[in-house]
Amino acid sequence: MTSHETSPSRVLVIYTGGTIGSVQDASGGLVPIDFNEIHRHVPELEQPNREIEIISFDPPLDSSNVSTKEWVELAQAVKHHYADFDGFVILHGTDTLAYTASALSFMLEGLRKPVIITGSQLPIGLPRTDGRENLLAAVDIATAQRFNEPIVQEVAVYFGSFLFRGNRSHKASAESMQAIISPNLPALAEAGVDILYNESLMYRDEIKTFHVNVALDNQVAWLPLFPGQPLEVIKRLLDWPDMRGLVLSTFGSGNAPSNPDLKSILTAAHDRGISILNVTQCGHGAVHPERYATAHLLRDCGVIPGGDMTTEAAITKLMACLGRGLTGEEARNFMARNVRGELTGFSPLT
Repeated sequence: MTSHETSPSRVLVIYTGGTIGSVQDASGGLVPIDFNEIHRHVPELEQPNREIEIISFDPPLDSSNVSTKEWVELAQAVKHHYADFDGFVILHGTDTLAYTASALSFMLEGLRKPVIITGSQLPIGLPRTDGRENLLAAVDIATAQRFNEPIVQEVAVYFGSFLFRGNRSHKASAESMQAIISPNLPALAEAGVDILYNESLMYRDEIKTFHVNVALDNQVAWLPLFPGQPLEVIKRLLDWPDMRGLVLSTFGSGNAPSNPDLKSILTAAHDRGISILNVTQCGHGAVHPERYATAHLLRDCGVIPGGDMTTEAAITKLMACLGRGLTGEEARNFMARNVRGELTGFSPLT
């Protein structure tokens, strides 16, 4: 290698499963591909300035079967290969992609390299597939540098021409090629003729040393409220003796019925040490506990306002919080604090 040459960028592609990993056979049916042969299907991956290595889950999983176990496996894979690669691309089914992206964002601390998650609505072996473009762009983003450092240094999701922060992403459509959206934060990048980065939005972790925290506590629940909901349902859920956390999905800007019995149920759960987080049911917006009297009930019960977190971020952040052994005021402060760019500023605690 001469002095003016630079070593190629190295990208690790981790195939977990999902729609992207299928091709059409002679009969017209869809069959899974051996992802180690992905270059046959996407020859554009071969570029002189980069090297790609591929590892696969065995067997590949439908994303509906992904659980905390797979999140730990992915986090450990990034940890194991962290020093050897410049970036990581995770191929994932779209149904639970936003959950995985959110979970990994809280598990990978001090990240200084891109971890880009993508998938597709159509298999990579179909003529109209979105998988080819999503894969190619994700690899390009995983190798993109400016001033000799990666432009992206966080867990992000690339889908349908846009790059989103992982813990801000949400699957909004089962039909659209733009299935993944970021309801409360603009895109980090948009791919057109060039990939244009919104560098003012890029997240940089305050933690300086890369560390993987795989402690997750899944003894949590998610409860959307609806008009006329029997309080007995809420009471029975909170009577689960092993419950440690609850994400409460409320109306509008964080409102719930002004019912003294509901207040009594939630207060009793809080007094038992259950951490309760309030997020909005709305597709866009945030919890504002100070705005309406109907939100004061939850505040007075010790419920933590979740700001503009997505449901996916709220659930996985609560798992990470409880996995760290945080309880009481420590858990409250962790959940209300902007830990990995999942919140716009800080959520009000009063």
